[in-house]
Amino acid sequence: SRDLVQLLMDVHRAGLERIMELVFQAGSESGASGPAIIDRLGQDPIVRNLLLLYSLHPDDLETRVLRALDIARARLRKFDCRVELVSLHEGAVQLRLHPAGHARGSTMKELRSIVEGAVYDLAPDLISLTTLAPEEDSSSGFVPLESLLKHSLAVHGAHVDGAD
Repeated sequence: SRDLVQLLMDVHRAGLERIMELVFQAGSESGASGPAIIDRLGQDPIVRNLLLLYSLHPDDLETRVLRALDIARARLRKFDCRVELVSLHEGAVQLRLHPAGHARGSTMKELRSIVEGAVYDLAPDLISLTTLAPEEDSSSGFVPLESLLKHSLAVHGAHVDGAD
């Protein structure tokens, strides 16, 4: 427990030191205002997590998620892929990937990783994150067991209902 407390103290110390550096830099720039300094603190990768820890971040969850999606979109361009926000409600975020062509397997994992990494980086306080993608083409002949069971139950249910 002593090591855990020391680690927590190290994180806080690094964050507070960075806050002091940012305030000093902003104060030496001409025309720096309180809101500009606060916004700068919210953008810093070290300080923003400390602000989130204490619910002090200047941006709300939606703003941070939208900013993260802009970052992800820039990285997704090289894959000719788009991402859209489907819903954001009470901390639950649902996104949809739109890959060009037929992205499969490791490519889809990489696309998801890019998007989810960007979102969790700026909004680690999410309740849940769901990333929807188009169904993979079943041209390989693989049929998921769940789809067979659903079909079997639907057919079986029709015979039972018709027998009454």
